[in-house]
Amino acid sequence: MRIVVKLGTSSVTAGSKKLHAPSLLRFAQEIAQLRALGHEVILVSSGAVAAGREVLQQPTLAKHLPAKQMLAAVGQPRLMHRYSELFGYFDIPVAQVLLTRADIEDRKRYLNARDTLNAMLKHHVLPIINENDAVSTAEIRVGDNDQLSALVANLIQADQLILVTDCAGLFDKNPREFADAILITDIPGPISAAHWQAAGGTSSGLGTGGMYTKLQAAEMARNIGCEVLIVDANEPQVLQRAMVGTLACTKFHALADPKESKKRFLRTQSLQGTLHIDAGAATALSFGKSLLAVGVIKIVGEFDRGAMLQIIDANGELARGLVRYSSAELMQIAGLQSAAIHAQLGFSLGHAVIHRNDLLVERY
Repeated sequence: MRIVVKLGTSSVTAGSKKLHAPSLLRFAQEIAQLRALGHEVILVSSGAVAAGREVLQQPTLAKHLPAKQMLAAVGQPRLMHRYSELFGYFDIPVAQVLLTRADIEDRKRYLNARDTLNAMLKHHVLPIINENDAVSTAEIRVGDNDQLSALVANLIQADQLILVTDCAGLFDKNPREFADAILITDIPGPISAAHWQAAGGTSSGLGTGGMYTKLQAAEMARNIGCEVLIVDANEPQVLQRAMVGTLACTKFHALADPKESKKRFLRTQSLQGTLHIDAGAATALSFGKSLLAVGVIKIVGEFDRGAMLQIIDANGELARGLVRYSSAELMQIAGLQSAAIHAQLGFSLGHAVIHRNDLLVERY
């Protein structure tokens, strides 16, 4: 199973004004346990600004964007140092990934980010993702790490998103104000107006999110086929218990089949060029294989990496897919074996011209 774990500021600080090493160690141990069970884990972590305040000894700064960006820039290395040290106890290599909305919305950068994350998972590296607050402006900000975690879940086609926060999940009313508030444990269908109304804001003053943003993230992720859980950071073995269903939390069922969701997405993309392929490549595609350069016999149109292309064989249109090479690059490698791509271009973006995960084969 591929799992995105999102830790909010209150979780990594334990409600204090600085990083809380025992909490970070506990989460590192739990993630190590998930990996030992064979799960692939991606961590989306808040806490850079809190770490920056700690480094600068809790300064009182003006509440404007440059000051926050400065704190994030100061705090991000400290946050990653902590994670590198703690995951090192479990022999888990970590990698820092800083993203902005532009990295998700731009097709070429989207593919670059996705391929990099998949390479990390393949080589058993733990990606630790945060928004690139040091350079993000209103135009390119994701907004908060709840939204970012949902975007990452979509990016790497995660099976499950676990949002770790400072309460057990969504209640029918604010549990801090009403002792009789009831935890909503299961949301199999659409998020209702009552659910949205019950979602409140952040109370810690440390993070940018709240229950409302978690519902927004859940809505986004479950519509692309990802199950979402909102869980309490203070619960022991919170990740494992959430996964096996023995933890009191809020569960949002996936509303779409991931494969069908991907097909719908591919169908919405405008065609930007055409590839003509030989019979061998057509047979490979019909059996669910990727399209390789050796099978490409003609390129029509000018396009960049990430463009949606029509794929034609002797019988007409066979498939559509998102290409990994530009038209200029394909002109140089069409007909070549995959092993020869690097020698021809001086680099390789992978053996596949169009990977099977980015193909929509319609005729078979």
